[in-house]
Order: sequence, then C-alpha cells, then structure tokens
Amino acid sequence: MEVKDNKIERKNTIKCGDKLIQLDGLKIMGILNVTPDSFFPNSRMSNSEQLLDKARTMIQAGADFIDVGGFSTRPGASFISEEVELKRVIPSIETLRQAYNDIIISVDTFRSEVARQAIEAGANIINDVFSGRMDDRIFDIAAEYDVPYILTHSRGDAKTMQSLTLYEDVVADVCKELSVKVSILKEKGVKDIILDPGFGFAKTMEQNYELLNNLELLHVLNCPIIIGVSRKGMIYKKLNITPEEALNGTTAINTVGAMKGASILRVHDVLEAKQIATLLNDNLLK
Repeated sequence: MEVKDNKIERKNTIKCGDKLIQLDGLKIMGILNVTPDSFFPNSRMSNSEQLLDKARTMIQAGADFIDVGGFSTRPGASFISEEVELKRVIPSIETLRQAYNDIIISVDTFRSEVARQAIEAGANIINDVFSGRMDDRIFDIAAEYDVPYILTHSRGDAKTMQSLTLYEDVVADVCKELSVKVSILKEKGVKDIILDPGFGFAKTMEQNYELLNNLELLHVLNCPIIIGVSRKGMIYKKLNITPEEALNGTTAINTVGAMKGASILRVHDVLEAKQIATLLNDNLLK
C-alpha cells in the first residue's frame, strides 16, 4: 500500500484465469444458493432450470460474478456432509459454466475438496466464510490453482458464532484477526486475497454497524473488500420486518459500504445493486 498525493493507493485487481479484473469501480456478485434452507427463501435453487433462470436474470441485470453455495452458513444452520455438498455444488457449476462460458464463478465453501472439484468444474474464486478454520488445506488449493480467495472474518460455526461476540474493539480485532490469515495466505503463495468483514458472523447488531462505519480502516491490509449484507438480520431485525421486506434497507447499507471503500457487493438482488454501482461509478467514486 502506498500513499500518493494524500491518497491511499490500494490493490485493485484480481486475476481470474486469463482475465485481469479491475476493481477500481464497484462490482456486483450475485448469490445462487443451491440449498433448501437459505435464510432468504427466494434465493434457493432446487433444479438446473431454476438455476439457469436465476443466473440468466442476474447476468442480464449486470452481475460481474456468480457465487454458488451448497452449504447454508446462516446462524443455526444444520451441518451437511461433504458428499451432499458436492452433489449440490459441482453439477450446478458445470451447468453454469456450460451455459455461460465467460461468467466468473465463485464457490462458497469451506472444504478443500469441494473447492478443488469446483475449480476443476469451472469455478474461478474460492469464497470461504470460515477463513480456513474448518479445513486449512483450502489455503493450499487456492495457491495450487492460483485463484483469488475471499477471506471472511468469522468465529466458531453456524451453531456457535453468535455466542462469540466478545471483542475489546470490534474494528481493531477484526483487522488483527484478518491480518494473521492474510500473512498465512501470502506465505502459502495466494496472490489475490479479498477481505470480507463478515457482517452477521460473530457480531452483535451494534458491532455490525460499528464495523460498517469504520469499514475504510480495513484498507490497511491492502486487499480489496467485499461486503455481504443482503437482507441480513442487521437490516431486517433492526427494522422489525422480514428478509423479504429488506431490499430497501439492503440498498441503503450497500451504498454506505461502497462509499466507504467496498469493491464488491455480494447480493441477492443484482438489478438494484447494479443501479448503485452505476450511480456511484459514474458520479461519486471517480
């Protein structure tokens, strides 16, 4: 990270296969959950026709990435076997890759074998919400296949995370905990690391908003930032509504995150997020 003319110069590219992706403008990652129990029912996919229809809608709306996940990591979610996850994820990625050769696909998994098979099936990015804690071999897979790795701040697992919210200073502690993993990933040879502050993972409502208000401080780690707040509890519980009613709040929080330096928004609603990107990229983030 360098400082030039009182501005922080940050790493703003990632390499996905033979493509060099510029992140100096806001990008959008659409969520495709091939699970029966995602917290947001409208994001669940149960067959290839639904998968392709949803992907087509996202791509036409302007998605830059598609994130495929077969293991729900919402607080309290049930644990599934690796075999079940593979059966959900790999055919989905193969179907997407066959239909849309140019789209960049992220695999949302914490298991090294799922990540490996997903990359061989056509995925370009690993998105690990448990930051290697559940299977540290996933770092080696990211290095071996030379793919970007999304490093999420979290603690515990889906059953325990919300009991692990004790921080001396949530912003400083998140930075410290991420920095340790960034160092390990770099030592392993992972070239492109994207930071996810982990909204909703081992954070109270107040901690989520404190982290959002200080999001720009994560730039000290010199990695692009992705945020995933789409229809989460920090929005719908705050407003006393349901996830289905939380699109307006999601748009508001995503806009704040983008203004504070997020490079990628991970969302269920691509069209609305793309409108944020268009307005900010054309007018406010220059």
